[in-house]
Amino acid sequence: MRSYSLIAPAKINLYLEILGDRPDGYHELVMVLQSVDLADQIELRANGTSTIHMACDHPEVPRDHTNLAYRAAELMCQQFSDSFDRYGAVDIAIYKQIPVGAGLAGGSSNAAAVLVGMNLMWQLGLTQSELQELGAQLGSDVPFCITGGTALATGRGEKLDTLPELDQLYVVLAKYRSLSVSTIWAYQTYRQQFSQSYLPRPDDLEGRRQ
Repeated sequence: MRSYSLIAPAKINLYLEILGDRPDGYHELVMVLQSVDLADQIELRANGTSTIHMACDHPEVPRDHTNLAYRAAELMCQQFSDSFDRYGAVDIAIYKQIPVGAGLAGGSSNAAAVLVGMNLMWQLGLTQSELQELGAQLGSDVPFCITGGTALATGRGEKLDTLPELDQLYVVLAKYRSLSVSTIWAYQTYRQQFSQSYLPRPDDLEGRRQ
């Protein structure tokens, strides 16, 4: 069976500004995103069955449809049913180095790696832009995690403009093992406390983006 091993780098925000609410319930954002050397390893193997199997060496990582990497494989199976019928589903093994619940896009990066790996495994020939469109269905950080590097992100984070790479940039990342912060909780809490500072009209948001 065909198999692939991929590196899924973490992401940090060098800049994050929340502009206001969007009609779809997300926030309108402006961010500068940067991928870093800290990374998970993703192993993919075609299993010739109709079932996606997932394993992970971290006890807090779910192994079902609540995992973005699992959902990425499901999305590929749904979108490319001919390839799914031909090759079957995949076994996914995640070897974690990125801390869980640390805001480093570990789940999104894992999902991006699955999309890239299944594109290679099934020889679909999808472009980077096409993979990003698929990734945007899974989460706002997934499109960036497909490309990596340095980028300006707008919209809910899925609209990307490449920025010059930053050389000789060093950061120290630290997190209590017992502390985990949900991104959804963080944005909801911010909305509750600071929504009065949001730009009130769509025209204001459009002008601020420029």
